[in-house]
Amino acid sequence: MPDGSLTAKRQEIALLRRLEERILWLAAWTIHNANHLRESRDGLKVGGHQASSASLTTIMTALYMKALRPQDRVAVKPHASPVFHAIQHLFGRQSLDNLKRFRALGGAQSYPSRTKDVDDVDFSTGSVGLGVAMTAFASLTQDYLAARGAVKPEKMGRMISLLGDAELDEGNIYEALIEACKHDIRNTWWIVDYNRQSLDATTQDRMFTRYGEIFEAAGWAVETLKWSRRQREAFARPGGDKLQAWIETAPNDLFSALTYQGGAAWRERLTADLSDSPEALALIAGYKDVDLAELMTELGGHCLETLLEAFEKASQDDRPRFFIAYTVKGLRLPFQGHKDNHAGLMTPAQIAELRARLGVVEGEEWDPLSGLSAAERTAIKGLVARAPFAAEVERNHLAPQIPTPSAGELLAAVAGGGEQSTQAAFGKVMFEIAARKDEFAGRVVTTSPDVTVSTNLGGFVNRRGVFQRRAHDDVFKRRRIPSAQVWSKAETGQHVELGIAENNLFIALAALGLTAPLFGERLFPVGTLYDPFIARGLDALNYACYQDARFLLVATPSGLTLAPEGGAHQSINAPVIGMAQPGLDTYEPAFADETAVLMAHAFDRIQAKDGASTYLRLSTRGIAQPDRTGDAWRQGVIDGGYWLKAPAPGARLAIVYSGALAPEALAAFEALTEDMPEAGLLAVTSADLLHRDWTAAGRARWTGQGSRLSTIEALLAPLDRDAGLVTLTDGAPLALSWLGSVRGQRVRALGLETFGQSGDLPDLYAQYRLDADAVLDACADLLA
Repeated sequence: MPDGSLTAKRQEIALLRRLEERILWLAAWTIHNANHLRESRDGLKVGGHQASSASLTTIMTALYMKALRPQDRVAVKPHASPVFHAIQHLFGRQSLDNLKRFRALGGAQSYPSRTKDVDDVDFSTGSVGLGVAMTAFASLTQDYLAARGAVKPEKMGRMISLLGDAELDEGNIYEALIEACKHDIRNTWWIVDYNRQSLDATTQDRMFTRYGEIFEAAGWAVETLKWSRRQREAFARPGGDKLQAWIETAPNDLFSALTYQGGAAWRERLTADLSDSPEALALIAGYKDVDLAELMTELGGHCLETLLEAFEKASQDDRPRFFIAYTVKGLRLPFQGHKDNHAGLMTPAQIAELRARLGVVEGEEWDPLSGLSAAERTAIKGLVARAPFAAEVERNHLAPQIPTPSAGELLAAVAGGGEQSTQAAFGKVMFEIAARKDEFAGRVVTTSPDVTVSTNLGGFVNRRGVFQRRAHDDVFKRRRIPSAQVWSKAETGQHVELGIAENNLFIALAALGLTAPLFGERLFPVGTLYDPFIARGLDALNYACYQDARFLLVATPSGLTLAPEGGAHQSINAPVIGMAQPGLDTYEPAFADETAVLMAHAFDRIQAKDGASTYLRLSTRGIAQPDRTGDAWRQGVIDGGYWLKAPAPGARLAIVYSGALAPEALAAFEALTEDMPEAGLLAVTSADLLHRDWTAAGRARWTGQGSRLSTIEALLAPLDRDAGLVTLTDGAPLALSWLGSVRGQRVRALGLETFGQSGDLPDLYAQYRLDADAVLDACADLLA
């Protein structure tokens, strides 16, 4: 008589299979509705990746219905978004209306999005590979918080990535893997939907073993889920070893082609290739065509027993795990295995055949349990309700507000005359923050891709230390070797040391900048890098901002002003990148006090309800500091601009500058005012905010939402309508050239339009027309 627990387990597996079929159906129908049934007003294909969804459905069913706990976090493969939304609908976290509006305005998003979807998205995915890396840095972040007692041991979650095997071609995954190895991360699962097909091609056969070798070398446990229970049973029969060996050595493209062709094609090829084994032939002959096709294609990633056993085993420890789950792309759909199935869509006839095969009643397509008996419906509803992940637990937290230092407090760190650079001012402010004893200082965490010292973070790290789960003394200090850097490594450290990979910096900032909603704990992340290398991590920066991660990004040194380093290290387009990036307020201060004011503002923005991240573009150039009267200039710095030298009413000319070129602008202004004392000198601290505010004010007027003057309109109002503007910036001139459109004034825009070279500042500024003489020439041209 069978064991009762074993019988119950088999019944549960049978229910899970029925549920998994209905998840597949709901995902496929959601895509079908969007492409074939919903009104199309523009004639464009909506898409939705039915084949990619089908290959991951079993894995996601096993995870969400059994293995996941509320504290676990998942980055879902972008092309499996419909499966994710179907599961969320079963949990009551995604509405039917949103499924019907899949890929339409306000509906379920094409790829899971923290900020655009209403259901329970942990990490946005879309640009492939980034969600994978995100889970590694989320694990590191969880360890950082756990070291401070902010995440209790029993609440430690697993950071899980569901990825397609084609994503493993993305280089940023291996950059993240190296960093994960260095930081000895835990509680991380990467589960590969190994269907061996990408958009254009079939995976190279030689990669069968390489992925596992790579991850084992990095210290991960590798679990290869190749065979289903059905296949293992067949392999145990006479001749089964021959069949297993055939599958082991079958080329990926042949396996995919036979999968598409079906049972008869499998029988023909296997009969020919195994003709020297009577036992194998007898084994094959014992299956009908349809059963033979199922035997050959139900791989480990489509077997609930195999998956659940593997997940249960992996839950016994916190080692990082790399699961290679063999699957078939598009399994159970009419284009399963076809090399062109990536963007394939089932026809109305094909979806009708699938509906009939799964027992869904026509007209009840949106009911995931349509056609099931009352007993089955009750049992499946109970199964969903009992899923650990279905628990009514708050997973999107609200962190309490942390008092942040005022601008006045941070200004004290840079007080004093003489020459200062904005980079040095940043370092002074961070050093003073490190000396504070308040809660805010304890929640500041810094990180940098191997340029900590050269971006003036060294003082902060000296005081606060480097984060590492296993303490490590500074050997140089212990051996009394003089060094300006005294970096101890311990769990109490507040600096996350990274290798020189900008992608990792921005993914780390994304993870550190989401601690409030993910863990209910606010951190104030500060990341530094060289300004020209923002472009190397731009996709990851966009990814961080798209998720509304909050952080302070300090990029320095910048522009041609990095003189002797040459063109490879001098940034040109960074100001325009900052202006174009949503979710990121971009500033370029010229003076130390502006830098301090903006840092105070940036920390406020990190936890504001409608806040954002902040990017400061700084310089190593020391310049004379202005004499200030009053505090009114501070708000101008935050708003994006203020008159350093106010013009007289009706003035016909103004010089507009941004950043480290302030001395050239000021020198030209002083020469100009000998003949035109009414001219003005406008400091632009943020072309980004000025432009954004200007366009917003225009939209408000056009849409009847009220009339107001934007900041830049108000600033330029004292000038004559026909006044000229000479703009000067150490970057692409178009960052400021748009100012002429505000009131129709003429502009001569100076800046960088070509790669620089090594040299000193006088030579380079003259060569690239950024000096005072160039400004005066531009003024003369406008006046002529």
